[in-house]
This record gives sequence, structure tokens and C-alpha cells, in this order.
Amino acid sequence: MDATVGGGGHAAAILSRLGPEGFLLGIDRDPQALEAARPGLEAVGNPYRLIQGPFSRIRDLLELCGLPREGAMDGLLLDLGVSSLQLDRPERGFSFLRDGPLDMRMSPGEGESAMEFLKRSTAEEIERVLRDYGEEPAARRIARAVERALGKEGIRTTGDLARVVEEVLPRRGKRTHPATRTFQGIRIAINGELEHLRLVLRGLDRLVKPGGRVVVLSYHSLEDRIVKRELGEGVREGVYHWIPPNPLVPRAREIEENPRARSAKLRAVVRAGPAPPGKARPQRDPL
Repeated sequence: MDATVGGGGHAAAILSRLGPEGFLLGIDRDPQALEAARPGLEAVGNPYRLIQGPFSRIRDLLELCGLPREGAMDGLLLDLGVSSLQLDRPERGFSFLRDGPLDMRMSPGEGESAMEFLKRSTAEEIERVLRDYGEEPAARRIARAVERALGKEGIRTTGDLARVVEEVLPRRGKRTHPATRTFQGIRIAINGELEHLRLVLRGLDRLVKPGGRVVVLSYHSLEDRIVKRELGEGVREGVYHWIPPNPLVPRAREIEENPRARSAKLRAVVRAGPAPPGKARPQRDPL
């Protein structure tokens, strides 16, 4: 399973290696991503199916495809965060580099937009989101500036929000745009990204066959800490083994070719066998 299909690059590479006897199930919260991925998968020619939904509901999605809810998978990939496909479309509102509506929803039209979140939130709530999810040291100052700008109808687009942040944190030649953490925090909050991640990781030991592999790509410390903790718990219980023992990070050449990979960390485990009796990991109802 590629549980975060995005533009389909990983999915096509996996499918090409599975051969005609294999089967790839690709899921994504974003229906536009599934449509973008389909031509590349068709070109490979091996069996696959695409289905929309969050990866926290993997069991339900497996059942929809006629597959067992447990022990069905030989391998699973999670490529976390926002995709290049979403970043490159201004109308999706994920990027401050291209002006567009303040949306940021991974599933278009589902839940509240970034603009709706800002309008209904107090400065204290915005500060908490920027601090907890964006890890922004200037969260309080930015939140107050956002509140003032909203009162003057000064924020309508991604460009407007980026300019408010730049007024608090002038760029002054910095390599990373000062609005990066603000956009990250709001995006993670409105999409419930960390909650979905915790839910899926806590149930993976029952989804993957013995010998099956789980590969997770994370892009910031909040995601990576959750991945390390949840998979590490399974390793300590003897449910998984780390492969490799330490996370992989991109080399200089890869970052040069793909700057968006600069913060990536890849962690992977192999399923060792059935969970020991009485040591089943805590399960929670899916979102």
C-alpha cells in the first residue's frame, strides 16, 4: 500500500517492481492527487486500485476493496505532509510563494479552511497552533499581528498572511521564508495531521504480515518524533526490527536536485511476527 499517493511517483515505482502477480492499493485524502497519479500507474500496467480516504482509516479502506482488515499487507509507505502537487497549485492555498485563497485543506471542501480557522480563533488559539504545530518562537507576536490584520480585513489570501508574518519577522536575506512555520502550523492543525499519524502507527502491527515492511518519510521534528516513538515501542516489544537502525537522510546531491527533500527523514521497520499474547498494542477507534 502507498497510503499517501500524492502525484504517484512512489506508487508507480512500487507498482513496477510488484509485477503482474502483485497488487498495489493506493490511497490519499485528496481526490485530485488520485487523478494525477492514475496515468502513471496505467502506464506501468500491473494490477492496482486507487481509493480516497485518510490513512487513519486503512482497515475500512481495505474492507471496501475486499481485502482482510488485518494481516493483508506485505509493505506500506507513508510519505507525510503536503505533496508537491498541492504546493504547486495556488488555488489549494498551501504555499506562500504563489498567491491564492487561504484554504490548505488536504481534502478539498472537507472541514474548515485556513481562513475560517483564523476568523473564528482568538489570538491565544492561533498562538498555540503556531507554537505547538509550527514550532514558531515568535508565535505570540505573529498571532497578535494576524488578529489585528483580520480586524482590518487585511488577510484574504496566502500572500496577505505571508506579508503579515514578514512584518513581524523581516526576511533580511534568510534562506527559509519567515512564514514557513506559520503555514506549517495552520496546515497541520486544520487537517488533524498528527492525530491521523498516531492512529495509523498504533495499528500497523496488525495490518502488516510477518516479514512485511513499513516505510515512513517525515519532514519535520513533530512528525519524526511520533514515528520514532510509535515504531520504537513496537521494536521494544519485539513486534518490529529497525531497517536500517538509524534514519536515512538525503545526501547533498539529492537536495540539490530536489530542495523539498532537504528536511526528509526515512525510518523503516520489518514486521517480526505475531504480537506476543497479552501484549497487543492499545487500539483506538479510527477517526
